[in-house]
Amino acid sequence: MNVVFSKRFEKHYKKRIKPNKALVSKFNERLELFIENPQSPVLRLHTLKGDKNIFYSFSVTGDIRAIVSIDQDTAIFHDIGTHNQVY
Repeated sequence: MNVVFSKRFEKHYKKRIKPNKALVSKFNERLELFIENPQSPVLRLHTLKGDKNIFYSFSVTGDIRAIVSIDQDTAIFHDIGTHNQVY
């Protein structure tokens, strides 16, 4: 699976995730798992509802979520942050 990061994702990753080395490590671990098997139960991947129903969300940690859209063999990461920040 190909992975693309939007400008918004890169901005929020730099601000919210990068300062915490533990979160960087956990995100890299989950990203690798997502690429290998997006349906892994560890990720808790699910579609969003309402006006965001074209997006998926998966858990990086208990409260950190990554927002993704999937188009054939490409995953586009749109946002990352706490539950309240991304929804």
